[in-house]
Amino acid sequence: MNRRHILAQYGLHRLALVLALCVSAACTPIYRNHGYIPLEADLALLTVGVDTRESVIQAVGSPTAGGVLSESGYYYVASRFRHYGFLEPAEIEREVLAISFNAAGTVSNIERFGLEQGRVVTLSRRVTDDNIQDVTFLEQLLGNLGNIDASTLFGSDG
Repeated sequence: MNRRHILAQYGLHRLALVLALCVSAACTPIYRNHGYIPLEADLALLTVGVDTRESVIQAVGSPTAGGVLSESGYYYVASRFRHYGFLEPAEIEREVLAISFNAAGTVSNIERFGLEQGRVVTLSRRVTDDNIQDVTFLEQLLGNLGNIDASTLFGSDG
């Protein structure tokens, strides 16, 4: 083999290596983050029932969005997208922090939601809702009258 032939082979190997590196770099996923979620340390500064809309903005920053109906809450949204080659970018992670306010304008609840397989999943909740806020004692008492069964009153002997 002559020297030209060896140099030509060496050049082809280098060219193949460079092409392989370019192709593999083009197929490397690129991740991009969008939005803002306050840190847990900043959220710890908020007190349910005490903090107002203004103090929330001072403590954790401006929200991504506000409540649609009479500004019922603040929403902080963060998403992570994967860009892979020529394919359409895909959202692989989403987190929503919802800070709700009561009629007096103070914080009533702080919740975190995630997006798992297209469904909203509660990640954390600061206050548990009892779902009986608008029901009086009499409505609760009278609402149970139809749920009484004779076997519960007299006991069932099987």
